[in-house]
Amino acid sequence: MRLLLDNNLSPRLREFLEGYDVEHVRNLGMAAAPDDEVIARAEQDRRVLVSADTDFGQLLAVSGARLPSVVLLRRQSGRRVEQIADLLQRNLPQVAEDLSDGAVVVLTNDEIRVRHLPISSV
Repeated sequence: MRLLLDNNLSPRLREFLEGYDVEHVRNLGMAAAPDDEVIARAEQDRRVLVSADTDFGQLLAVSGARLPSVVLLRRQSGRRVEQIADLLQRNLPQVAEDLSDGAVVVLTNDEIRVRHLPISSV
């Protein structure tokens, strides 16, 4: 799976996500890029966007887009990079098919929620 880490996540997270093709927006010169440009880059590069920013789910809902998929990490402030990596490593395999088809996946320490794209207002 190809992942794009948002600016609100440590670039060090890349080191701990074994078995994944991981880029960080900072490495792409996009540290200050607006959310819509980050989404466009994730779609262009066929990557799943990983972020703690709930605005991405909102942007996808408004646009009616089917891709890119987004993994939203909730309640992770104050967590060490290793702990966040462990959360992703344990849960990404379970939602891989959903992410491949287009989804917003919300991960907390004890819950996974999946919303398939496009997100309709009905």
